[in-house]
Amino acid sequence: MQRMPVSLLMVAVLLAALAGFVDAVAFSSFAGFFASFMSGNSTRLGVALVAGLEGEIWTAAGLLLGFVSGVMGGAIAARAAGVRGREAVMLLVTALLALAALCVGLGPRQLGLVLLAGAMGAENAVFLRDGEVRLGLTYMTGTLVRFGQRLADALMGAGPRFAWWRDLLFWGGFVGGTLGGAAAFVVLGDRAIGLAAVLAGLLTLLVARTAD
Repeated sequence: MQRMPVSLLMVAVLLAALAGFVDAVAFSSFAGFFASFMSGNSTRLGVALVAGLEGEIWTAAGLLLGFVSGVMGGAIAARAAGVRGREAVMLLVTALLALAALCVGLGPRQLGLVLLAGAMGAENAVFLRDGEVRLGLTYMTGTLVRFGQRLADALMGAGPRFAWWRDLLFWGGFVGGTLGGAAAFVVLGDRAIGLAAVLAGLLTLLVARTAD
């Protein structure tokens, strides 16, 4: 994780928590498919192709397409809005989550899942810089790799003693979000997606008030 002001790091942790929240709700509501974990959906696509599970093939493929489209949409929004790029991306994320809630509630339901993936793809453009994603917000594999590497460096005296804590905090934010999402689904069912949209709206306001 690249160095950033503590205030901005806290916003990033909250955005990771939002991703964990949405992923847990999607997983609970859509029989083990993910809104942000595209490695898992890619695995499900491969297994479904071999097993000939047509419904799962289309669901997994739609999620992958939705996520990539969301990444593209987020990047376009960030570039077009210039200095207000972060707010523009978060407005897009909020809108996609709200549309997903409507689709899940009123139909078509599967489109709602694809929109969730699109929202998670777009969220990664919040920290776009020089055309590249500065910080991935919705996937934790790279974060855990960096955590392990930095912890090993600290133990061997080959790097800073506490460089790993930010990665651990970031991962903890995501996991905390999954706990919240799972609990919200138990209480609210599919309506938890609407709560995710509300949380994204609040985070949009916070992003607008946080300087780089």
